[in-house]
Amino acid sequence: MAQARRAAVIGSPVAHSLSPVLHNAAFAALGLTDWAYTRVECVADEVPALVKGLDSACAGLSVTMPNKRVALAVATSATARAVQVGAANTLVPVDGGWRADNTDEDAVLGALRASCGFTSGSRAVLLGAGGTATAALVALASVGVRAVTLVVRSAGRAAEAESCASRLGLALDVVTWDTADFAALASASDVLISTVPPEATEPIADALAEAPCVLDVIYHPWPTPLAHAVAKRGRTLATGLDMLLHQAFGQSEQFTGHPAPREAMRAALRTATDHILPLPL
Repeated sequence: MAQARRAAVIGSPVAHSLSPVLHNAAFAALGLTDWAYTRVECVADEVPALVKGLDSACAGLSVTMPNKRVALAVATSATARAVQVGAANTLVPVDGGWRADNTDEDAVLGALRASCGFTSGSRAVLLGAGGTATAALVALASVGVRAVTLVVRSAGRAAEAESCASRLGLALDVVTWDTADFAALASASDVLISTVPPEATEPIADALAEAPCVLDVIYHPWPTPLAHAVAKRGRTLATGLDMLLHQAFGQSEQFTGHPAPREAMRAALRTATDHILPLPL
């Protein structure tokens, strides 16, 4: 009999995570009836011991905040994109240890392609400089974007993004929030990605909607002020819920060794979120 396997998402807080919806749907669609995916509440300094204590029944881990950087550190090998981002959202057991990956690149590109039709460009605007922003830089560089304007509250917050851009050979122009001409930046861009809270974009939503393609990584509460403005302007919008779906496909394939059952995973996520968004594939 095949060994029952398990996987989990590790982070804090993690009770709200929709990853079990996606991965358990994938297991069911693939006929892996003895597989299970759960949530594990865990902060960064607990990750090394947790990973060390896992046995051969573990098929892999999804990693969310605040554990993405330590996940890369505990791995014995890593994909190029995880190294470029400087963080991992996926750990998979390999001979002698763990391989780290970062499917957040898939999340950004999958969401933009499916919802906006965006497949390449040269100029981008990025709001915020957290972990999602560095993953976005890697994704943008992979489709030909060579110049990014990064808008932050203070220049001191841009250090990690600047390091990431340097590794990628991206031209990064750092602009502070209080000096930015948001309408001019948006209208001159091929794509705009917002990684900041809804209250930050509310006063400038109409200006941001001048961008031809917008990704708002926030999906709760929905709709966001930026989503309202983009719809009013008649532009295209990708969301954080699209990202969640598309990052899970690569994880599922690494956990199971099978092509991700995309339709089944999408259907499960739409049901779990009351069909609030169409989630195109």
